[in-house]
Formats: sequence, structure tokens, C-alpha cells
Amino acid sequence: MSDDKLRDPSTLTFEQPCIRRRILTSYLVLMFLGLPLWWSTTSIQRLSLPGTRIDFLSGKELRLPISIAVDAVQSSGVLCISFSRCQSVVSCLLNALQNERRSRQSAPPDAYIISLTENAQIPTIQNKHLSIPMQQGQIANRTPELIMSLLTPYETPSPPGTFRHLVVKYAPRYRLAFTLLNGDATAGRAVIGWDVVKMISRWIAPILEQTSELYNFTIESQIQFYAPLAFEPQVLSNGEEVIHGLTQENLKVFINSAEWTLASSVSNDPVLHFVLFIPSISHSPLHILDSTQQPTFSNAFVLPQWGGIVLLNMPIDAPPKFHLTEAELDQVFSGFQVQLLRLIGVPELPLGVQSANSDRPLTDFQLDTLYRQRAFENAGSSKETLQSIIKLVDQISNMPVGQDVRDDVRESLSALEVLYAGVWKAPALALQHSSRALTLASRAFFNPGMLALLYFPAEHKYAVYTPLFAPVAVPLVVTLLKEVSAWRRAIRERKGRTAL
Repeated sequence: MSDDKLRDPSTLTFEQPCIRRRILTSYLVLMFLGLPLWWSTTSIQRLSLPGTRIDFLSGKELRLPISIAVDAVQSSGVLCISFSRCQSVVSCLLNALQNERRSRQSAPPDAYIISLTENAQIPTIQNKHLSIPMQQGQIANRTPELIMSLLTPYETPSPPGTFRHLVVKYAPRYRLAFTLLNGDATAGRAVIGWDVVKMISRWIAPILEQTSELYNFTIESQIQFYAPLAFEPQVLSNGEEVIHGLTQENLKVFINSAEWTLASSVSNDPVLHFVLFIPSISHSPLHILDSTQQPTFSNAFVLPQWGGIVLLNMPIDAPPKFHLTEAELDQVFSGFQVQLLRLIGVPELPLGVQSANSDRPLTDFQLDTLYRQRAFENAGSSKETLQSIIKLVDQISNMPVGQDVRDDVRESLSALEVLYAGVWKAPALALQHSSRALTLASRAFFNPGMLALLYFPAEHKYAVYTPLFAPVAVPLVVTLLKEVSAWRRAIRERKGRTAL
């Protein structure tokens, strides 16, 4: 090939310096134009949170006053002396509660009234009125402990046999799932129906009505015809009868979650289960055993923070298919009622105290105590949750904090400030503010937006951007350096020609 056929690369159109520089400039312009879009789509919004207010509130103590009116006209000062002793003991035990002693004439409408009476043999509660029998030898010793156990049962020392570990964590909404389980209906004996609606109306509905300010309950029920146990009960001889027994270890694994479907998944609300278990013929009769492997008188037990189970052994001469009537279910749902009260944290009345309101399963003393206890728990949980949010945001630099998170934190903090600043004579009002604070704090903590970039740290960004932009960036950078070098060389040559 002759030399005249070879052309100078600079004479080629696409190799001309001006064309190359325009192409290079267009890439750079596109990069600068796309930079704001990239910044807006990859930047993390981190709004400021009121950490100072949260720290200040964390050091405060919640005080819920309790007004007590003493009607001691006929007591000759004995009840007043007892109350003074009670007040001193309560002051030592409770730093969070204020107790106000008033006479009945000056007491506010929501005060608890304590009086002596000659018409009662045992202490009686009617609404917010506690009547104590006038037995001079026992008043001074019994009254302080009685008042403390009624008003602050969770702050006094726990006697053996209490059920505080059973109480579920507070949530504004709960589902109650009532389930009748046939151990094995195919064996020839099955319960095909039960009067659950009437029983719920008689035993459960009054409790739900009284605790409506604390919980919003929904109810569901079902019958299952095959619910085998995951273990074999012990076989024992009780005289001439052969029985099957559940040990204390069996009770812990009684629920066969792998094969039993005990609640629907229509909502994410926490569920309290109440199970009526009908043993199969091969496991009948089925009893609960004590530590000495002897049958107990009780046929019911509670699984902490889960629910309650009642065993019902059917008669030997029961028909293959039968329906449980109200009379047969009365004792069962009476047990469910007790289990429900324990699970939601209702304190029991002190031994020897009765309620005069037979139409109401709970006294005002029990309800108010439950409200106060839940208010304390909610306030403490709210503060812990808000503090956890602040710590996480400070520790994780790429955790986003959006407008919805900041609004929830501020509103939760405002509800807590109202709770701590107010003198709440009505425990239900204190509960409302504490419940709102806990709900908002939990919603902020579990906000999906806060977790959006937790699993995409800076190292992962480099791993994604490097193979994406390196093949484009390297030729551009090399070309840019060459063009700068050529431009500087051209300037030097131009200056040299000018000097000549």
C-alpha cells in the first residue's frame, strides 16, 4: 500500500479535536445534569428528633394520686389510727403514688370511701365504698394491709401462688379465640356443637363491657374434630379405674401447634386462646397430675401470656354425637372467666373481701387498680421505646428519619408530657394518654421507612456502583487526560511559533 493512501488521523472527521471535545463535554454535561437526580433518589432524610425532651422526661416519675375518704364517726379514732399506719407503710413502699386522706364530707366524687359498719361480718365493697366490720380488736391490724392490697396490689410483696407472670403485655386490641377440640372424632364419640354464644354472653361479655376502656376485644369460635396430642399421657391405676394423666411437663407442651389451627389470621391483633379439650376414647378419662403423680381436683390450667385450657371428660355412656348444653358448659366457662381475668391482669380481691355488686364481676377498686397499673407499664414502655429510637438513630448513621416518624415521636412525647403534668384523679384518663403514647412510640419504632437502608450499607453501595460506572468512567477519564495534555501541548506550540 502506497504512502499517499494513508491519511493523517487528525484529518478524519471523528478524530478532529473539536469533535472529540464536544463528545467528551456532552458526557460531562449529562453527568452533571443527572447528579441532582441521583442525589435526590439516594440521599437519606434524617429529620431531627426531640432527644433533649425525651431525656428530661426519662428522669421524671409518674404520680397518680389516690384520694381516700375516711368515715370514722363511730370508730372512736381506731380507724384514723389505722389509716395513719397505712399511710406511713404506703409511703415507704410507693414513691410513685400520692395518697390523699380526706373526710367524707370534703372528699371528691371519685374518692374511695372507707367506713366502719355494724351490719357486715366481713369487709364489703360496693362501687368505691369499702365497709369494714366494727371489730375493734382487728381493725388496727387488718386495715392497713387491706387498703394496700386493694389500691396497690402490684406494689406490695407478692404472696406465694400469685399469677402476675401470666399477664399478657398490654395491647389496645385483642382477639379471644374459643376453640372446642375433639381429640379424635373418628374413634366414635364427638362433640358436634356447643352453646358458645350464650355462654360468652353470660360469663365473658360482662368482663369485656367493664374493661372496654382498656381493651377492644373481638371474639371468634370454632370446633375441630381431630386434634391429636403430640405425646402419650401417662397411664395410671386409680383403684379399679384406669386413668390417663398429664404431668407438669406435659402441660408445657400440651398445645400441638403443628397440627392444631387455633385462630384465624384475619388480623394481626394478639390472640388469647381458650381451649375446651375433649379427650379421645383412648385417652379417657384424662386428668392433670400433681408433683406426686396424683390426679388433681382441677381440670384447667393456664399457659402464661397465651391462654387457658379446660379438659372435659365425657361420660362412658355418651352418644357418638352430642351437643354440649348450657348446663354442661357453665363450669367450663366459669373457668374461662377466671383465666381471662388472670391473663389481662385484673387483681384478685383480698382474702375475706366480698363484692356487694353481684351483677358486676369486677369492683371499681379492681378496675381502677388495673388502669393505674397499665398506665405505669405503658408510660415506662413508651419512654424506653423513645429512648431506643434516639439511640438507634445516633448509632446508625444511614438510618432514615422521615416526617411520619418524627410526627409519631413528637405526638407520643406530647401524650407523655400531658400524662406526667396532669393530676389524673380518674385512672381511665391516665390510661388513655399512656396508651396513646405507647401506640405512637411503637409505630415510630417499627416504621418500615426506618429499616429501608439498614441492609444497604456504604460497602454495598461501592459494590454496586463500581461495576456499573467503572467501564464508563475509565475511558472518559483517560480521554479527558489526553485532551488536556493535547490542549496544553497545542498552547505551547502556538506560543513557540509566535515567539519565532
